[in-house]
Amino acid sequence: MIPFEPPPEPPDFDKKVRQPGNAWLAKNPDPKKGTRDYWSPFKSDLADGFNNLCAYSVMYEPVGTVEHYLSRDNYRNLAYEWSNLRFASGWINSCKGTLDDQVLDPFDLGEDWFEILLPSLQLVLTDKVPEQQRQKAQFTLERLRLRDDERVLRQRQSWYQLYLDGDLTLQGLEKKAPLIARAVRKQQQEDSQE
Repeated sequence: MIPFEPPPEPPDFDKKVRQPGNAWLAKNPDPKKGTRDYWSPFKSDLADGFNNLCAYSVMYEPVGTVEHYLSRDNYRNLAYEWSNLRFASGWINSCKGTLDDQVLDPFDLGEDWFEILLPSLQLVLTDKVPEQQRQKAQFTLERLRLRDDERVLRQRQSWYQLYLDGDLTLQGLEKKAPLIARAVRKQQQEDSQE
């Protein structure tokens, strides 16, 4: 994971999502009715705000989902708030479920809290994670299966292999899988010091 800056709210989000969504909630106060999806038309705006990277795996995501950081089940009042939305891979969104703030928020991370190890491509915590956040960071790795789940490892392997084969430059890798690009740079730096 890397820190993301919250993307600016689209100009018509309030009119097309927040107002009708909150009106729907007022008419349907029973939590069993869930929420009505007004946010999907803004998925591309959200994806653009995350540079088409999953907020959690930090890899290019062509068909991601709108993820509610604080779940719609537990925080219906935030279902239509732009500030509660993240762009994420569908399967990672499913893994997170209703865990809400038990998982690290991509907007609240520090620089270099996570790194990819080469050649295993596992995602691990670094010493830069503050002590008070370490348990939550470890839980995030495990619950979202970011450390070494086959789905995420296969994605990382694909991006890394494109780079190794010369089909993707390091600059291109930075755009599609920035944590892998950082790992490559770190390895290059270590190799040059030997």
